[in-house]
Amino acid sequence: MNKITSGWINGFIGMLIFSASLPATRIAVSDFSPLFLTSIRGTIAAILALFFLFIFREKRPVRDDFSSLIIVAFGVVIGFPLLTSLALQYITSAQSLIYIGLLPLSTAVFGVLRGAERPRWTFWFFSVLGSSLVVVYALSQGFDTSLIGNACMLGAIIVCGLGYAEGAKLSRRLGGWQVISWALVLALPLMMGLSIYTVPETFDTVSRSAWAGLVYVSLFSMFIGFIFWYRGLAQGGIAAVGQLQLLQPFFGLMLAASLLDEKVELAMILVTIGVITSVVASKRFA
Repeated sequence: MNKITSGWINGFIGMLIFSASLPATRIAVSDFSPLFLTSIRGTIAAILALFFLFIFREKRPVRDDFSSLIIVAFGVVIGFPLLTSLALQYITSAQSLIYIGLLPLSTAVFGVLRGAERPRWTFWFFSVLGSSLVVVYALSQGFDTSLIGNACMLGAIIVCGLGYAEGAKLSRRLGGWQVISWALVLALPLMMGLSIYTVPETFDTVSRSAWAGLVYVSLFSMFIGFIFWYRGLAQGGIAAVGQLQLLQPFFGLMLAASLLDEKVELAMILVTIGVITSVVASKRFA
C-alpha cells in the first residue's frame, strides 16, 4: 500500500470517529456545562496521552515545535470543543451541518497558509462544490437561527481548520498521535484547573447518556480520532484528505438516526452521492 492510499484510509477512519462528536457533545452538554465538558474531556485525554508517551518513551518536542503545539492545543483541544459545546446549547446538531460542511475549506486554506501546499485550481472547484452541496442541503431543511450559536460554530470551524493544518504539518516529523498527545499535555494544567473550578456540585442528576457522551468525546473525539486523522493528513496531504470531512455531517446524521430515531431522507442520500463524487474528484486533482 502506498503512502497516499494509506493517508486516505487513515483519514477516513478519523473522519468516521469524528462523525459522532457533535451528537455526543449535544447529549453530554444537556447535563454538563460547556466549560466543564471542554475541560474534563481535555483532562481525561491528556492523562491518557501522558500514559502512552511514558510507556513508549517518546522524546520531547524541540523548542521550535512548541509554537505549533500551542496552535494545535488552542485549535482542537480548547477552541473547537468549547465553541461547539456553547453553540449546541442554542442550535441543534442538524443546524451545525452548515458549518461542518465548511470545515474542509477551512482546513485546505490553512494547509496553504501553514503547510505550504499548492493544490490545483480544479481542486478548489470541487472543494467549493462539495461544500456548497452540504450547505444547500442544510439550508433546505429550514430552521430558526441563533446569532450566538452561529457565531460560535463559525469560530469553531476557523480554529479547527487551523489546528488540523498545523497538527498535520508537525505530524510529518513527530508522528500523528505524538502531536495530539503533546498538545494535550501542554494544555493539561489549564484544563485540569478549569475542570476542578467548574465541577458540578452533584452528579446525581447526570444521565447515563450524558456520561456516555462524555466518555466518547474524551477518548475518541479528543484522542483516538486524531491518531488516524493527523496521520492521514500528513500522508495524503492536508488539503486533499481534508475533503473527507465533507462526509462527516452525513455519517453524523446516520448515527443520529440510529440513536435518536431521526429520519434519513432520500435527499440526504442523493447529496451524499454528490459529495462523494466531489471528494473523489478532489483527490484526483489535489
